[in-house]
Amino acid sequence: MKLETIKPSKTALLVIDMTYDFTDPNGKTFYPMNREILPRIAEVVNRCREMGMLIIFMQHCYRKDKPDRNLETMRPNSIEGSGGEELDPILPVDPVKDYIIKKRRYSAFFGTDLDLVLREHRIETTAVVGTKTNCCVRSTVQDAYFNDYRVVVLSDCVGTNSPEVNAIHLSEIDKYFGTVMSSEEFLKLAEKEMRKS
Repeated sequence: MKLETIKPSKTALLVIDMTYDFTDPNGKTFYPMNREILPRIAEVVNRCREMGMLIIFMQHCYRKDKPDRNLETMRPNSIEGSGGEELDPILPVDPVKDYIIKKRRYSAFFGTDLDLVLREHRIETTAVVGTKTNCCVRSTVQDAYFNDYRVVVLSDCVGTNSPEVNAIHLSEIDKYFGTVMSSEEFLKLAEKEMRKS
């Protein structure tokens, strides 16, 4: 699905799980690709904010010492109070304008008020960046699609455990759930729309 326009006032940038455990070499679930994409994501956040887009940081976070079925099948990570659940400090978070929404499942929509926040801001398009392309990014993209949002994934701002896995899932997303494009292509479309207003 090819997108020809991006209206900044109707677009939200979703930053998925760029937390210490995923982005830092000392994190419990670190993937080098996440570190590589982090500066680009920070730049995209700043440029999107300048255009008036809604910025939402999704923060993977499990409750400390509480049962969670998700942790039964994976390495424990992003535990509340461990520091691993904290957003990477490279990310330029504006505590006044931005949202930080905690989640405990792969999809940013499941068990959170993300859909409500998007609807309160009359958002039509979700631009998705972050980790992991084959898991949290993909399930968020699918739920955004099922909730009738237009979906864009910024190909140079998502990562996972291998470039091959990343490429396969981007191809599937582009075919079935939305549009995959580079961050520069996305920003140029948004800036073009800004110039019209």
